Amino acid sequence: MEENKRIPVHVSIIMDGNGRWARERGLERVAGHFEGVESVRAVTEASVEAGVRYLSLFAFSEENWGRPQAEVEALMHLMFDTMASELETFLRNGIRFLVLGNRSRFSGPLLERIEKMEAATASNDRLTLVLFFSYSGKWDILSAAKRLAREYARHPEDIEGVTAEDFDSLLVTAGIPDPDLIIRTSGEKRLSNYLLWQGAYSEFHFTDTLWPDFRRESFFEALDEYSKRDRRYGKVK
Repeated sequence: MEENKRIPVHVSIIMDGNGRWARERGLERVAGHFEGVESVRAVTEASVEAGVRYLSLFAFSEENWGRPQAEVEALMHLMFDTMASELETFLRNGIRFLVLGNRSRFSGPLLERIEKMEAATASNDRLTLVLFFSYSGKWDILSAAKRLAREYARHPEDIEGVTAEDFDSLLVTAGIPDPDLIIRTSGEKRLSNYLLWQGAYSEFHFTDTLWPDFRRESFFEALDEYSKRDRRYGKVK
């Protein structure tokens, strides 16, 4: 990456192309997911190196539960085993680990492992690594709206004073800055129901590179491109 470039505080990645990567090699789709773990490690290390403070990864959507059961189960085991093996790395590098999404769909053992990982890394402050799992933007917004409705049920007239910042605090990302840069791999150019509220003013970087092939160099290329963007948030400079 070029020197003295503006670094985004929060980079978010839609990790796409695992299945295609495997299919092109005559492998089962699960093989792409396993290779994609290496990309997660590479991008996490690159984020620490670059000074990014928040790295979030879209790992599994609410809609992904509709995939073949064998693939879903393999992803569950992959997540469980990966978390177990990465704890020492997180502690050594000051990485805080969070999982955000609809936890009601997690199995008991998976939820227990997530909570242990989050507790063990809670005081780390070099990089916050957020894994969006069983997440969708519409689910997040709808859940927040329901919470808001319950809070103002007795005094609905007070809802006129609710601000965007108030609504932010009801989303699963409360306390996490909105992504400055959203990267999507594999050539697709859509949000796919991801961070619909939080990504309102994010910059986007689309690449044809499949996720299992997206490593350090690709990540720094995206950061270099971001540094050249003129972010105005709807205003005129």
